[in-house]
Amino acid sequence: MLVTKQKLLKEFKNKKILITGGTGSIGVGLAKQLIKFKPKTIRILSNDENSIFEMKRILGKNPVFTFMMGDVRDRTRLDLAIKNIDIVFHTAAMKHIDICEQNPFDAVKTNVIGTSNVLEASLIENVSKFIFISTDKATNPSSTLGASKLLAERLTLDASSYRGDGKTVFSIVRFGNVIGSRGSVFQIFLEQIRKSQPLTITDSRMTRFIMSISEATNLILEVTHLAKDAEVFILKMPSVTISDLAKCMIKVCKEKFLSKEKISSIKTSKLREGERFNEFLITDEEIPFCQDMGKMYKVTRKISSVKKVSKVGFSSGTATKVSQNKLKKIILELLEEYN
Repeated sequence: MLVTKQKLLKEFKNKKILITGGTGSIGVGLAKQLIKFKPKTIRILSNDENSIFEMKRILGKNPVFTFMMGDVRDRTRLDLAIKNIDIVFHTAAMKHIDICEQNPFDAVKTNVIGTSNVLEASLIENVSKFIFISTDKATNPSSTLGASKLLAERLTLDASSYRGDGKTVFSIVRFGNVIGSRGSVFQIFLEQIRKSQPLTITDSRMTRFIMSISEATNLILEVTHLAKDAEVFILKMPSVTISDLAKCMIKVCKEKFLSKEKISSIKTSKLREGERFNEFLITDEEIPFCQDMGKMYKVTRKISSVKKVSKVGFSSGTATKVSQNKLKKIILELLEEYN
């Protein structure tokens, strides 16, 4: 851990926090972690009424939480939601490649214009810190999702040019696939296993960076303390081939939960539009500004890196593959939670 719990306590104690898209997997994980550091209030903004209902059930009655119906496309609603807020975690986004490809206008409205709305509201309210949650799909994008998140990244990195005498610090956390998050391949495979259907993969060679929800949320909290302005923080992550993930899920489910007869096979389908074989954490243009911080990288245009970093870990095709034991442990933990 780069940041001690004492420093995180100092960072968040008595603070007023807003989480946009707060009923998503990352939002729920953040809320669970943040409550340990005694914030004054945590506002959860979501456009999904059913998710708010479910999250209230999960978190229980706690006066720290305020749940707000609203959309990041609605600037007027944001102005009210962000009133007197100290820290903003912007997690709201359209996140599925195929849905974004089929609905590009909406992807832009949410991921680009929505981010612009939250940034503008944060500048006017003069919040202390704004942390944007991005994705490795924004690196050398090949999809509408990736391109829209790249634009959102650029807006965030340049937001300080509008700050004037304000104090707001703007930084980005760039993730790989958060295994177990809503709509993730883990959920898809689990549903297929439960229905005794074949597990569908697009290509056995396809690789993805993976991290758990707890790793993702811990990184966000640490970055909030470390952020100085206009930086991108990227956790060093192992990768996995989609076929290995599918095989391991079948193996774990066979051992732990289901009879051998119910276990399905693996079926190869076709590549979806915008989908690619490997993901990338950092672009070639960012490498000269990339600093190795131990368990994460930091990219900042303000300081050129004096020490060269290895490019091996930047592609999910060449990065260290997750061990079978760790993958099995992650799957077991998630299965226990889902059941």
